[in-house]
Amino acid sequence: MDKFKKRKKYLSYRIMLFVKVIIVLQIWLLLTGFILCYTGRAPICLLAVGIFLTALLDVCFYKWVVKPYKWMEQRIGLLAECYTDAILAKEWEVFPSPSTRELCKKILVMMKSPDSLKKNKRQAQYLALQNQINPHFLYNTLESIRSEALIAKLDIVADMTETLARFFRYTISKVENFVTVEEELENCLMYFSIQQYRFGSRLSLEIVCDPTEKEEIYRCRLPKLTLQPILENSIVHGTESKIGTGHLVIRLERTQDSLLICISDDGIGMDEADLERLNGILEKSTLASGQEGKKQGGIALANVNNRIHMLFGEAYGLQIYSLLGKGTDVEIRLPIFTSGKEWEDRGGMR
Repeated sequence: MDKFKKRKKYLSYRIMLFVKVIIVLQIWLLLTGFILCYTGRAPICLLAVGIFLTALLDVCFYKWVVKPYKWMEQRIGLLAECYTDAILAKEWEVFPSPSTRELCKKILVMMKSPDSLKKNKRQAQYLALQNQINPHFLYNTLESIRSEALIAKLDIVADMTETLARFFRYTISKVENFVTVEEELENCLMYFSIQQYRFGSRLSLEIVCDPTEKEEIYRCRLPKLTLQPILENSIVHGTESKIGTGHLVIRLERTQDSLLICISDDGIGMDEADLERLNGILEKSTLASGQEGKKQGGIALANVNNRIHMLFGEAYGLQIYSLLGKGTDVEIRLPIFTSGKEWEDRGGMR
């Protein structure tokens, strides 16, 4: 009984209840009309008109009430998950009332106000300083392990520990939003070095870039930890499950207005159904929580894609291409800029 009372407070429950009542009434009217026509007390054309009008009413009700309401409910859910700029800046299909429209406008103004941005920045700086305490303990511990390994002449263990410490310094301690392509590639190489201790010569990595554009491409900026999660995904879900050797390639290319980075593997690939599902998750990743992406590495891919969408908009992001038994390509499209200030001057987040 308490659950029923709680549901009555929500507009969605009342709408669904109204829809059920309408459906029951329509079924009753159609059955009554059919009986009247069957017994000869009403012309058959009356039943046909009734069916047509009922169908037309259902279509109009779905298009003008149910569909806009679902769309609005989805947007409010995104607002609750802090996708404010992407959600409030776009034109809504419908608002429940003029006051709701004004409320959304006021929220957007508050979120973009200088005071709000300063408070968020100070909070982020405080958390960054606070989070530096634990990493120092981790680095000191790793350095102690490395020292003991060198004393014991375990050079491989010492090298692994040093590489792991450098990897953690980049992923944990480096607090900038944007890093250079060169820094991100160096982090990928460190991660790959750690994986090579496990796979040995079975795994290889190649970085391909036009020598004439290499310097400009390497100076471009991108969100930190954009490439390493995708490289890890390619190893874990691609080449690791493959019998024999595996080859990974990172290709970098610059177009007139975009930076294209493709991470390819010659692993097991995926069938059309899995490929369609993954690309579907990426297409709606800013409109969903990403819980569907638990298979085939969807969480890592959706995470990177969400961050790109939040920073640069839905014109940029990830696209996956794959053939079963042949391998997988993950293409990343990013805007071209060489400093955080340059992107900020163009109206982006920093």
